[in-house]
Amino acid sequence: MTTLPPPSNKAHILFLFSDTGGGHRSAAEAIIEALELEFGNSITTEMVDILKEYAPKPFDLLPELYPIMVRIPQAWGFGYYLSNGHRRARLITASAWPMVRRNIRRLVRTHPSDLIVSVHPLANAPMLHALGQHRPPFITVVTDLVTTHALWYHRRTDLCIVPTEEAQQRAFLCGLRKDQVQVIGLPVAQRFCQGEKDKQPIREALGWEKELPTILLVGGSEGMGPMKSVAHTIDALPHPLSLIVVCGRNQKLKENLESHNWNHKVKIYGFVPQMPEFMQAADILVTKAGPGTITEALNASLPMLLYSRLPGQEDGNVSFVVSQGVGFWTPTAESLTQALQTWLAKPQEYKIAVENCKRIARPNAARDIARVLISWLNKSRTDQSRLEVSPTQT
Repeated sequence: MTTLPPPSNKAHILFLFSDTGGGHRSAAEAIIEALELEFGNSITTEMVDILKEYAPKPFDLLPELYPIMVRIPQAWGFGYYLSNGHRRARLITASAWPMVRRNIRRLVRTHPSDLIVSVHPLANAPMLHALGQHRPPFITVVTDLVTTHALWYHRRTDLCIVPTEEAQQRAFLCGLRKDQVQVIGLPVAQRFCQGEKDKQPIREALGWEKELPTILLVGGSEGMGPMKSVAHTIDALPHPLSLIVVCGRNQKLKENLESHNWNHKVKIYGFVPQMPEFMQAADILVTKAGPGTITEALNASLPMLLYSRLPGQEDGNVSFVVSQGVGFWTPTAESLTQALQTWLAKPQEYKIAVENCKRIARPNAARDIARVLISWLNKSRTDQSRLEVSPTQT
């Protein structure tokens, strides 16, 4: 691993995100954490929710409306695919520019920075338009795994960091050059990058059953999807097991599950801060096909079963998990039962899935991205210094 020097003078990095889904914020926070771990206080960082703080009305309400919109997945998928094309993306951004230009130019004026990182597809085109020719380096970090939207890929970005080879091919189809795209991985917090650990002491500390196969059921921070029916399907299995259900902020679901008479050993949680420990202690993860959760599970060497997906950006996540041999697509009670029985009854097949997780995991993604950002900062400052040297000085 090459050790990079920190910037000679304290540099400022601006991160553009929005809370349309949890992945954008968490990706930015993971990179910021990695920058602090790698380079200490030699840089300062700032996060700006570009939609909530700088989009004109009513578009500033999109972060609040997102949880409502995704509850109609067919409509969401229709809009996603209808807008997903290089020419269509350019038409969308060109049409929106007259409405957003005043606010975006104000963003540029009020947030001077030495480097800009976008972790949201809607930030790229307007920011690059507003910045003009003489600007700091602009780097895009794509936070969808496979079926990435064309709005992620702007030809004027200096570098586009993608999580998978499939996302890289999508970038090429959208007109980016090979030198503009780098496959590094999806950045997640350092606490999710500890690798596989001995499950027994973690289970003991959590108060879980130590010897039983342990299934972890999650639905994101909001407890989304058909978690109740999925939990009942798992509980109906004849194989001895322990079921851990994390309902997130879905208090109604938590209360409903707590009132149920279970066949197996079951623990019900609300929102928990110990999700890394939960993943390290579990044997199988049952979840929706969110990119962050999939990445965190891979880093924990935790095979997974996917019970739902958001049409559009999560379609490719399902094929990725299945094709890489780290999990199954189980949207029905029958498919979920069959997959669980396969792994519980055939330990060798389960072990293959664990090894596949280790093979494709990228636990160092956030730190690798942090080093790339610093290398661009150093290069930018070197180039700027050369421009400032007069002919008489040379």
